[in-house]
Amino acid sequence: MSRETTRELAEFAAALRLEDVPVDVRDSAKALLLDALACAFAGHEGEETGQIGALASALGSSPESVVVGGEPMSLAGAVLMNGYLITAVTMCDVHRATLTHVTPEIVPPALAIAARDDASGADLLAALIAGLEVTTRIGLGLDYPAFRKRGWHGPGVVGPFGAAAAVGRLRGFDADTMARAFGLAGSQSAGTFAAWGTPTVKWHQCRAALSGLMAALLAEQDFAAARNFLTAPDGGLFSTYAEGGLPELATRNLGRHWELQRISLRLWPAATALQDVLTALAGLEENIAFGDIARVRLALPKTAFDMHGGFSTYRAKFEALLSAHYVAAVYLRDRTLTLDRFEPACYDDPALRRFAAERVEAVHDPGLGGGQAVVEIETADGARHIARCDRTLGSPENPLSRAQVREKFRTYAAPALGEAGVDRIVAAIDGLESFGSSREPVSWLGAGEYAPFDTPLRGYSG
Repeated sequence: MSRETTRELAEFAAALRLEDVPVDVRDSAKALLLDALACAFAGHEGEETGQIGALASALGSSPESVVVGGEPMSLAGAVLMNGYLITAVTMCDVHRATLTHVTPEIVPPALAIAARDDASGADLLAALIAGLEVTTRIGLGLDYPAFRKRGWHGPGVVGPFGAAAAVGRLRGFDADTMARAFGLAGSQSAGTFAAWGTPTVKWHQCRAALSGLMAALLAEQDFAAARNFLTAPDGGLFSTYAEGGLPELATRNLGRHWELQRISLRLWPAATALQDVLTALAGLEENIAFGDIARVRLALPKTAFDMHGGFSTYRAKFEALLSAHYVAAVYLRDRTLTLDRFEPACYDDPALRRFAAERVEAVHDPGLGGGQAVVEIETADGARHIARCDRTLGSPENPLSRAQVREKFRTYAAPALGEAGVDRIVAAIDGLESFGSSREPVSWLGAGEYAPFDTPLRGYSG
């Protein structure tokens, strides 16, 4: 008989040694980390970032943890803030099999605890790998179609487990403590698609990062919790959220197949499914003058159409980031798509708004599946140009190059760090295993001095 799923994942996360992780898997984790940091620097431009910042500041006043590109906050505040920064402007990673953005939940608590405890770079990298793998594995075990049918949203449900795994790995948990941390993480699993179309979907992610941190720190106090949370018959994650799930997928070939390598990156700031449209547009060989375009037809699979086909008119940045009409219009005009295209000076251009509303049509094509899109452009002279995406740029089948990830980081981090600072962070992540202390490279990410705990204590002396 196979081991209980929660226990097996807990044993994996607790025992993970970096020397047992293949080099290409380590490289994938480093790319995810650098991409997450790029997104976090960009996240300072998010419309709701100030609101989350006010909440994060209220969670404590001690400047003990680094905020990427910002002033230090309390441990809890920094984890919440960094989680939101990574997802704030809609260009972080996605595990497409479960529509879960993963790094906003995993990277913030891992950075905070690694710096606080002065963990080695190797231990930080191992913790990230443990968290990324646990999150995606539990997502697979949920049987995503059944999970989604009930209205659940992946990041807030599975993210706390990965965050707890990363923190537990850094704190040296044994399998029993890790399993209890998962029980406490599962007790905070939440988030549904009722939030779709609002920034609350991003709140799911940063809240999951904080939930996982709290779960791990409480488990470390020997707090009693369920050790079989995933498969418990009454109220277990798989039975409650997904009619029993597919627990065998959560542990199949664990430690041999690395699901974290199935996490996709986004080159452009836009919703996940819109990367398919942008990939198609980027592949257009013809140089079509924007003024010559009479009509644009975007053929999308059902999920993409349902989520992004209804924003022919959009109110502001958040809806523009979700609008298939706007994304296609601005890319065709500028042949690029960076975050500055989602500022009022661009999206409020009357001509661009009219083009998106009147000349771009989005339709559902039942012959298309996930990761596919077809763009048909008709010009004023009646000529037709067709571009198709079957392998999204940034997906495992068509991954971003190392140079593309580095350039994304440079684009969004250079205004805060300068070119020399960018080069220093890129080199640090490339050689993360060689750092005896992760505290210094983590400190390079912040804009102000912070005072981490020198000796984090397990005991409570309040």
